[in-house]
Amino acid sequence: MPAEAALDVLLQEATRRRLAKFDELRGKVTQTGEFWDVVVITAADKKQELAYQQQLSEKLKRKELPLGVHYHVFVDPPGPKIGNGGSTLHVLQCLEEMYGDKWTSLTIILIHSGGYSQRLPNASALGKIFTALPFGDPIYQMLELKLAMYIDFPTHMNPGILITCADDIELYSIGATEVIKFDKPGFTALAHPSDLTIGTTHGVFVLDSSALSEKELEYKSCHHFLHKPNIEKMHQSGAVCIRRNCSQPNSSGEHSDLKMDYEYVYTDSLFYIDHNIAKQLLTFFKQLDTLCCEIDAYGDFLQALGPGATHDYTKITDNVTKEGSQLAEIRQKLFSLLKGTSLNVIVLNNSRFYHIGTTQEYLFHFTSDSKLKLELGLLSTAFSIFPDKAENSDISACIIQSILDSRCVIAPASVIEYSRLGPEVSVGTNSIISGCCISANADVPPNSFVSSLSIRVNGKVMYVSMVLGVEDNLKKNVKLLSDVHSLQFFGFSLLQCLDLWDLRVSDQLFSGDKTSLGLWTARIFPVCSTLSDSVRVSLKMLKAVQNKSAFKLNGWKLLSIEEMLFYKDVEDMLKFRQQIYEEITLQRDLIC
Repeated sequence: MPAEAALDVLLQEATRRRLAKFDELRGKVTQTGEFWDVVVITAADKKQELAYQQQLSEKLKRKELPLGVHYHVFVDPPGPKIGNGGSTLHVLQCLEEMYGDKWTSLTIILIHSGGYSQRLPNASALGKIFTALPFGDPIYQMLELKLAMYIDFPTHMNPGILITCADDIELYSIGATEVIKFDKPGFTALAHPSDLTIGTTHGVFVLDSSALSEKELEYKSCHHFLHKPNIEKMHQSGAVCIRRNCSQPNSSGEHSDLKMDYEYVYTDSLFYIDHNIAKQLLTFFKQLDTLCCEIDAYGDFLQALGPGATHDYTKITDNVTKEGSQLAEIRQKLFSLLKGTSLNVIVLNNSRFYHIGTTQEYLFHFTSDSKLKLELGLLSTAFSIFPDKAENSDISACIIQSILDSRCVIAPASVIEYSRLGPEVSVGTNSIISGCCISANADVPPNSFVSSLSIRVNGKVMYVSMVLGVEDNLKKNVKLLSDVHSLQFFGFSLLQCLDLWDLRVSDQLFSGDKTSLGLWTARIFPVCSTLSDSVRVSLKMLKAVQNKSAFKLNGWKLLSIEEMLFYKDVEDMLKFRQQIYEEITLQRDLIC
């Protein structure tokens, strides 16, 4: 493997080539075999399905995607959550219903985007796959980036399905004459060299015993697959590789003369299934009466593969988000179905895997991560208007499709997207501002998360802004009202905040399931008649908490984040983004 600096350059060059190749296809009708036959995005519910369809429709109108391709949004069936594994099975059924026997001759990419993005809530309303990235004209979103990074795959792929997630980025470099082929029966997965700590939160491949040559591209067989193993398990299973006599970086990040052994593992990202496997999985799904538990496409499919697979994992629930009574039974049936199936691994030694699924990852990768910035060509100001930015704000801040007054001050390590900020607006460090209109005289404290949504209530468009701390845990919940004190808002006890806002703890304070009480379901965000008022009022809420002063909310119509998503008006939010886009385009044209 090359030194870090050399790898940076290789990835930059390879990425630029793929982006240029994708740009050539945008707005053009593709030829057979040149691109995917079908692009599928999953959605969690009907509201999310509609939001995704609206955004896809707009992209196709603006010719931001290749044409002549079938783009589909398939929504999970109503009822209990079924996980990305259950969603994969449901998609197979949808494809068969839509295409009949023809579906087995198609190259298909399936992008899982059916979550509510509770760890990155600026993607909750419009979806993780439509997360904006700080480059491109028009701005790239995760959908375009994923399609661009996989641009070479369909040409060298047998009919089948490539399965990936909406919130990760895989960058890789291979030799000029090499190609990545998905042409073997069974499952085929990409593998990336990673340190052992990263392996504890990913899938890890135990490769066959033949030595790795550390070439840029290698095809290997997997003995068995570990799902989020601890480091001891990696060693015991033979997953750990050792690179001898590696130079180690010194305190300034440069490689020194000190040589040491370096331990690493190969971790997962996306995987491919051929149509024979897809048909087996579909038959399995049809034989189930109903699916009432969450299946993990990685943990529950891949752990059954390879000659070393055992059924031990079927009873382990350490890495399960929510255990259903049906889960162990489904896992055992899947193991019986898939046991003996090969797991082919494409080892990409010159590759990096990035995850952008949390507020901290989002802020780090967009503002501070020099590697991703170089490799992907990320900008500090992308398709935005911010006069004299260098004089007012730190270069490590990131501005995406926004219009900022020259008197704004944006502190380091903050991201502003799809927003309009007026004079005398100050944004503190490590903050996220999304979809907001802040007209004037506002101080956003450090570590703030502010995201505005358009909602439609009784036929009328209104606005709500969620204001949180970037480290607030929206997934945390309690079952009893008496435990609400353990919930945190911006580092303060939620109980203390409710007292300052003159709100009482009761069943009416929370939406949805009354045994799942948390920031996600707390009705604490005021509904306003204008976008700018919604931000202004929500910031007053936050200021009251920080200053420990009263700000009464009991006279306002209040919604939870869960309810905001139910009432969201996608059309109005996209209209606001389009207005910003047109104003930026007009001002640029005037300058030119």
